[in-house]
Amino acid sequence: MAHIRDKLALLPELPGCYLMKNREGTIIYVGKAKVLKNRVRSYFTGSHEGKTQRLVADIRDFEYIVTSSNMEALILECNLIKLHQPRYNVLLKDDKTFPYIKITNERHPKLEVTRRVLKDKARYFGPYPNAYAAQQTKKLLDRMYPLRKCGVMPKEVCLYYHMGQCLAPCVKDIEKEQYDGIRDEIARFLGGSHEEIKKELRRKMEEAAEDLYFERAKELRDQIANIEAVMEKQKINATDKKDRDVFGYSVDKGWMCVQILYIRQGKMIERHASSFPFYGEAYADFLSYVTQYYSDNPALPQEILLPAGEEGGEAAAAGEARASAGASRADIMAANDAADADSDDGDEDSHGEAEEAAEAGLAAGTGGEAPGTDAADEALPLVAEEQAGYEAQPEDARRASGLGNLNGAAALQQWLNVKALVPKRGSKRKMVEMACENARVSLEEKFRLIERNEERTSGAADRLGDALGLDGLHRVEAFDNSNIQGANPVSAMVVFLDGKPAKQEYRKYKVRSVKGADDYATMREVIRRRYERVLKENLPLPDLVLVDGGKGQISVAIDVLENELGLTVPVAGLVKDAKHRTAQLMSGDPPAVVPLARDSEEFYLLQRIQDEVHRFAISFHREQRAKSMVTSRLDSIPGVGEKRRQTLLKHFGSLKKIREASVEDFRPLSIGDKLARQILEALKDEA
Repeated sequence: MAHIRDKLALLPELPGCYLMKNREGTIIYVGKAKVLKNRVRSYFTGSHEGKTQRLVADIRDFEYIVTSSNMEALILECNLIKLHQPRYNVLLKDDKTFPYIKITNERHPKLEVTRRVLKDKARYFGPYPNAYAAQQTKKLLDRMYPLRKCGVMPKEVCLYYHMGQCLAPCVKDIEKEQYDGIRDEIARFLGGSHEEIKKELRRKMEEAAEDLYFERAKELRDQIANIEAVMEKQKINATDKKDRDVFGYSVDKGWMCVQILYIRQGKMIERHASSFPFYGEAYADFLSYVTQYYSDNPALPQEILLPAGEEGGEAAAAGEARASAGASRADIMAANDAADADSDDGDEDSHGEAEEAAEAGLAAGTGGEAPGTDAADEALPLVAEEQAGYEAQPEDARRASGLGNLNGAAALQQWLNVKALVPKRGSKRKMVEMACENARVSLEEKFRLIERNEERTSGAADRLGDALGLDGLHRVEAFDNSNIQGANPVSAMVVFLDGKPAKQEYRKYKVRSVKGADDYATMREVIRRRYERVLKENLPLPDLVLVDGGKGQISVAIDVLENELGLTVPVAGLVKDAKHRTAQLMSGDPPAVVPLARDSEEFYLLQRIQDEVHRFAISFHREQRAKSMVTSRLDSIPGVGEKRRQTLLKHFGSLKKIREASVEDFRPLSIGDKLARQILEALKDEA
């Protein structure tokens, strides 16, 4: 720490990147900062949330590289992440290269599925979410368009020619114009104009049927069916027929899921999901994922839709979108332009979009710079050797300050020269919400699968016991309190055996001696009642008692167990963050934080226990509150006593259904029309 303190004192007040190292000298985290001095020092001062504590605990040294601007720091950071693959950074591990469909630039072209985009004057379409989607689309195109299938030209015709799927360039002279027509058809098809192609195929099918060419009509019918099967898996329709990538994300229990919805020609055709643990700020790490995605997958849509960060996190994550100095993102555009210079029908539209993007950039605080200005051209990252003697000039500091005002969408827009929006309303907002909802569902599914894995669950319990210094952790009993401003106070206990919930042993408690919202007194009463009964009935003692809270709740539980009941049972507390999520585990006397990795299974087990006991307590509290409301409403009606109230609830099921009933519905209960009208009138008045 003395070595780190000395280095912290020498940090400059300039933009740049910092590299955190562990004991072995391995780079474990790369970050960027508008002011290096402030950002790096923040890691070693003050307290941190659980997600940052693990990172800070592993840091033994750091290095930094000064840059001339904040945008340059963005570019350098992305390059360093790719180079060093730090364990605490969000990494695009499983999505490094996405598949594309390629029409080769040869005398006799063919279709290929490739993961490499080259400047070879071929035409590329994609990216596709997975190789299966790309292969299925290529398979359909092979049936529809007779390009050659052979890698090496054969000396005689093959089966594909006889099936009508090849023009046989091996034995025939095929004109270039014929290939150009096929290329344009494929480009239209992959560009989203398959509805027009279906109409044309249907017309040809009907003509073939009229001419009694039934085999040809059947082939055309099958092609139409294949198009519908491969291309028509749509969930959203937009009227403007633009190509969009819609991003959404969700975070839970230290994990993030990012969903991408691919919308082509206004129709959603595919989606892709990635899940990974994260340690930084959620929105900043999400933007890091997005920029790494476009760095490695250069086929750009016309528009990118992003969600807003939590509590205005888009602005809070100003400038956190990463960029890449590599020119790979432009390769596909250059390749397609070279292959077909006049293939874009929408040059005027594209120009109009550029003007709209410039206006959006001004609104977002880009300082009036055109979104087409490539940040990589403006400020390429300096190599480390050049940084040693680098001193920033006042002009550089002004540039860094101005670019630091870029928010995530504006930075992406400036780098990619594509409209990047954070929609606030309308159909685009609904698309983003759909992507976020899919991300949330994916995370839920992931956690449910983990819960079903018995071996992992029991292993997590063993490792949690080791972290707490216990010989075993077979039985855990967790407590939580619930009330609303002191009304209907209740408490609940859940039991986990070997990491799995034992619901038959759950217990509910109506708080008797506490008036008002006194969490400590409630915890004292419930702990006393539970373990007095354990002693009287000789029930098994838990290996660990978990309370919902920090030092105060832990101290209360220990005081009751040891000083009142004479029991020695380990007690730990689950501390929540400002958003009511599990942040850390505390144990001991006096209580201290137990270091647990945020992405570990034992940490997830604790979160699951806390979520379960909270759910159980809340549901019991709602049940009690609902009963008190029903009792007061029905009991206040003249002629309705305890027995009749129970009969009404049993027959109708709820107060709402009683209110919605007619006078005739009360007759089977031997309730006269007059009393029935009184009941309905009383409930109507209180509705």
